Amino acid sequence: MEKTAEVLVNFTVGAINEIKQMIAIEPNKSTTNQPLGLRLGVEGGGCAGLSYTLAFDNKTAEDLEYTVEDILVFMNKAQSMYLLGMEVDYKDGLNARGFTFSNPNAQSTCGCGSSFGV
Repeated sequence: MEKTAEVLVNFTVGAINEIKQMIAIEPNKSTTNQPLGLRLGVEGGGCAGLSYTLAFDNKTAEDLEYTVEDILVFMNKAQSMYLLGMEVDYKDGLNARGFTFSNPNAQSTCGCGSSFGV
């Protein structure tokens, strides 16, 4: 099991609280004997070229692994260059609700806040 020495992505208190609430109500759907973790990543698509992904998943051999406030986090090694230094927040207001991503590596972003370009 590979663990990173430092946290590559920062989670705000709001994000941590929301993730812990999700873990409390989400049954462990692991298809292996390993615990599920929070997968943070990117995929092609979205209006700016790349979109963020955030989901519970099993660890793969290509993943970095670290723990934030007792939350197991997985990130594909190849995608870490797009996410290094990013902040994940959770908004729960009238104008915005959901996870938001503040990425210092993004050259451009779109209005939805879940898509970026490098």
